[in-house]
Amino acid sequence: MADINHIKTPHILISRVDAIGDVVLTLPMAAYLKILLPGATISFLGRTYTQPVIKTCQAVDEFINYDELKKLSADEQMAFLKSKNIDAIIHVLPNKHIARIAKQAGIKLRIGTTNRIFHWHTCNKLVKLSRKKSDLHEAQLNLVLLKPLGLEHVPSLPEIIAHNNFQNNVELTPALEAVLANDKFNLIIHPKSHGSGMEWGLDNFAELINRLSGGQFNIIITGSDKEMDVLKNWIKTLPVHVLDMTGKMSLSELIGFIFNADGLLASGTGPLHLAAAAGINTLGLFPSLRPIHPGRWGPLGKKAGYLESHTDNLDVITPDIVAEKIATWYDNKFSNV
Repeated sequence: MADINHIKTPHILISRVDAIGDVVLTLPMAAYLKILLPGATISFLGRTYTQPVIKTCQAVDEFINYDELKKLSADEQMAFLKSKNIDAIIHVLPNKHIARIAKQAGIKLRIGTTNRIFHWHTCNKLVKLSRKKSDLHEAQLNLVLLKPLGLEHVPSLPEIIAHNNFQNNVELTPALEAVLANDKFNLIIHPKSHGSGMEWGLDNFAELINRLSGGQFNIIITGSDKEMDVLKNWIKTLPVHVLDMTGKMSLSELIGFIFNADGLLASGTGPLHLAAAAGINTLGLFPSLRPIHPGRWGPLGKKAGYLESHTDNLDVITPDIVAEKIATWYDNKFSNV
């Protein structure tokens, strides 16, 4: 097996080419790599749409776009990776194509998991890791892959949160700044999940909104372009002071907007993890159902928390329960004003 510990400034590539929440919970790996290998260059192989997320992490030195890489011929893909002088690649999300070209490019250390047969042929360091059966959080499971690089124990969740270096690099436009109120609690409600989490139901969100005082809360509904079409008729039924921002922000703008808001409510979806990492008040709604339970996918942040149903659905989480939690956020913000 290749040993890169003798290299003074190794170049490490983290590969995770899936969704926003997955990427957010992988980014602490970059910070831990900087500790394990001082002076290392850390690159992140991701998708075009997650690039704004990856760019918020100070520990990542370079973003490599997998969507652009795939457009090249097989020989060009291999040549591109060779030109980057990568010393090690960590396959956080198993991907047969990436594993193959990493080996072809001659990357010295290729770390993968034992439960993918193609890793036995493409990686030279295999880590025993079963995500389905583990009780570890997703962020902890990702860090298990650093054991070949010297990580001696899996950090606790508070330790991982302490190593978060998620920073906003987006300046809001005057139009987006105008959406936020100075004298109210700016609460983002993200009701849909693109199928990544169990949804609470629009009736519950509407009932919650009706329980929150318009004089105290500036309520902003967010969602993607696709979700905008699904939500537009529902939003028309909400109180007039509720602001509809569905489909009106790019991901980069949404990240900046979240950083400048006071709180966010969602199920287990990407914006939930963005808000948690941004350090604002964050509340996730989760069933006690594997593999989407909060023990695996709960939001990680200094002001992040969740409500768990302890059933296989969200029916027992009532608007009253959620409203009571959000009221404490308001009290904390304005108690010293």
